[in-house]
Amino acid sequence: MTAASSTTTGSRRPADAALASLGHAAPAPDPADASAHTFPDGGTWRTEIPSVEGPEALATVFKEAARLDVPVHRISQGSGVWMLTDAEITEMVESCAERGAELCLFTGPRGTWDIGAATRSDSGGGGLRARGHDGVAGCVEDALRAVSLGVTCLLVADEGVLWLLHRLRESGELPADTTFKLSALAGPVNPASFAVYEHLGADSINIPSDLTLEHLTEIRRVSRAPMDFYIEAPDDLGGYVRLYDAAELIRRGAPLYLKFGLSKSPGIYPYGAQLRDVALSSARERVRRGRLVLDLLARLGADGGLSPLGSRLPGPLRRFPATGADLQTHPQKS
Repeated sequence: MTAASSTTTGSRRPADAALASLGHAAPAPDPADASAHTFPDGGTWRTEIPSVEGPEALATVFKEAARLDVPVHRISQGSGVWMLTDAEITEMVESCAERGAELCLFTGPRGTWDIGAATRSDSGGGGLRARGHDGVAGCVEDALRAVSLGVTCLLVADEGVLWLLHRLRESGELPADTTFKLSALAGPVNPASFAVYEHLGADSINIPSDLTLEHLTEIRRVSRAPMDFYIEAPDDLGGYVRLYDAAELIRRGAPLYLKFGLSKSPGIYPYGAQLRDVALSSARERVRRGRLVLDLLARLGADGGLSPLGSRLPGPLRRFPATGADLQTHPQKS
């Protein structure tokens, strides 16, 4: 880390000693609340910079990360594979490989960009799900194209697409080390649904940033699949800022990706050159937000357990059977 580590208190809680001296000590953490799980490398947390929409934004992130000494385990993109050229994807793959960071690209078509009106209703309709066969096919085409160009992680927002991609991975159509990350806009809010996404093939699962610490503990009692958690959420995900919860989120939620999002920032999906200035400035600020979190963890004595750079696999997870005649689609008989 940095020189901030020299100021650690070991308390893991903000102002713990000062408040205790005034008779306002917090209850001791309950060991039963702590996650029993880690990443395969023994780490309890990794970092992610989201919304990195192309090679120029990626170069900006890595430049700022080097300047501020922010380790980056994963880079994720939200506009989709279909919004990038082959050359752009290849450049991003090579740049991430040079720095030991995993590149995660979104599988493209989604309901919020489709012609259906339900997503613009008050209920939100089907949200980001892929509409119809063509929507599913577009997402699978994105996945096949991305992995052919060296991408090893795909971001998915539809449970059917997730299941089909997992089956393609099991059959060898996609490389065995391909990982699938569930989108924050499809994130489960209870232990049962979290476990279902693990069984469908998810290798890391975004959970909404408004879940309580107790909710994380409940999920960890049924699943060890890595969680992805926005420490600061974009406005369309609530705009929550939970920096002071970071240490406890790691303790309860490990293995956990800390995502350095950004509230009060314009949306940039689908990204294009017309949004260049905001994309680059927000990329720099996301890295800075990461530095704030890392410094805070160091001050609290909670910066241990960071996975080494280059770590990306989730370890063994539980899956539904992905082979067999019962999984084939057959015409219904009357």
